[in-house]
Amino acid sequence: MTAVAIWQMADRVGALMDERLCIRGTGLGDRLARGGRLLPLRVRKAARGLAAAAEGARDPRRLMKIDFEQVSADYDICVRHLTGLGPWARWMGTALTFARVSLAAGLLAAGVGYALMRWRGLV
Repeated sequence: MTAVAIWQMADRVGALMDERLCIRGTGLGDRLARGGRLLPLRVRKAARGLAAAAEGARDPRRLMKIDFEQVSADYDICVRHLTGLGPWARWMGTALTFARVSLAAGLLAAGVGYALMRWRGLV
């Protein structure tokens, strides 16, 4: 693996962050600083490792110390997570969460109402 391949991986993950999460920035490290909190911890750590590898690939001495298998694994983790986040998937996740909360609140209110009616002897 060459430095160019590492830079391309970092650019691809940065572009996916911009496209899917609307995080603007000049590079992957800048995007992580601005909106890394939107990523799960595992993906955030992988993205930080990829950003560090892309920064280290600028120096030939540090390039020889980079673990290319780890960089490839970090890239796979980031891409797998970010490609699954389309606008439709995010909207459906929000809608399903709203439906679950509404259902739970409705069941709780019905249960409390029934208990009160039972307690007062109306049922």
